Amino acid sequence: MRKVSGALTLILTFGLLLSNERVQAQSRGIFVPYSTAGFGIGTSSYFGDFAPYRRPLASTFYMMRWSVGGNYTRHFTPRLAARASFIYGRIAGDDYIMNRSSKYENSVFYARNQHFRNDLKEFSVQGIFKLIPDNRSYDRRPQFGAYLFAGIALTAHNPKALDSLNGDWVKLQPLGTEGQGNEGYRKPYSLVQFAIPLGIGVRYKINSKLDVSAELGFRKTFTDYLDDVAGNYADPALFADNPTALAVQNRSANQFATRKGADRTESIRKFLISNYNLDSNDPLATLPTTGYGAPGTPRGYSPKYKDNYMFGMIHINYMLPSQIKCPPLK
Repeated sequence: MRKVSGALTLILTFGLLLSNERVQAQSRGIFVPYSTAGFGIGTSSYFGDFAPYRRPLASTFYMMRWSVGGNYTRHFTPRLAARASFIYGRIAGDDYIMNRSSKYENSVFYARNQHFRNDLKEFSVQGIFKLIPDNRSYDRRPQFGAYLFAGIALTAHNPKALDSLNGDWVKLQPLGTEGQGNEGYRKPYSLVQFAIPLGIGVRYKINSKLDVSAELGFRKTFTDYLDDVAGNYADPALFADNPTALAVQNRSANQFATRKGADRTESIRKFLISNYNLDSNDPLATLPTTGYGAPGTPRGYSPKYKDNYMFGMIHINYMLPSQIKCPPLK
C-alpha cells in the first residue's frame, strides 16, 4: 500500500507541476505547444498525358474527382508545425472528354482514345509555416490564419481502364500495355511512388476547440505512369495470348469512346483531313494506314514531363487537450 500511495502521490505531484508550469508559461507570454487531429474531404485533379499543363483550367476541372483524409498536427512554435497525413483520392483522365470539342478533336490526343482512373493512397509528413503566428496557446490562437506547407509523401497507386470486351475495370500495370517486362522494353513500373507535397491553406477559428481550414496542395511526382501512358506503342504480337491487353493498349481505331459510348467516326475523318490531307469513307480503317498507333510511335506525348496531381480539401480540426488533468483530492 505504501508503494501504491507513493506512486499516486508522485503522479499527482507531477500533474500539478505540469499544470502549474503551463499556467506560468502562459502568464509569461511563452508559447505552449499543442496538437490537433483533423478530418477532411475535397477534390482531386491530375496533370499528365491526358491533362496537359497548357490547358490548366480544363486539366484541373474537366476530370475532377474526390478525396478524403485525416491528419495529426503538432504545433511546436507560434509559426512552425509538423503533421502526418493520410489521403485517399481518385484521379482520372479521358482523351475523349478532354478533346471532344471542335477545337481539339483533330488532335493526336483525340485520336489516341485512351482513358484511365487511379485510386491513390498517400501517406505524407509535412512541415507547416504559419504566415500568421499563433498566440500563447491553442485557445488564444487568432481568428484567421494562413499557412504554407511542404514535405514528402509515399503514394500507392494502381491505374485501371474500362475493358470494352466485358465492361470491367482492369488493372493496367500487369498487362504491360507498352510492352513492359518483355525483351527490349522497359521493366514494369512501380505501384509505389515518392511525391513532394507543396501547398497553401487558410484557417478559421470556430471556437476554442475547433477550426475549419481549406487548402490546396500540389503533388510533384517522379513517375510518368500514374495514367499508364508514357512511352511508345508496343508490337501487338506481344499480346497475342491476352485479348484484354490487346484491346486496351491501342484504342485509336475504335469506333466508340469506351467510357462515353460516343461515335468517333466523323471526328476521325476530320483528324485525317487536318493532319494527313486524307478524306476517307472509312476513316477508322484508314487511320492505321497512316502509321498512327504503329509500334514504336508515341503513345504518350510528353516524355519530358512526369505525372502530377493536386488535392483541394476542407478540414475540420480538433484541438487535442495538452495538459494533464489531475483528479480532485478528497
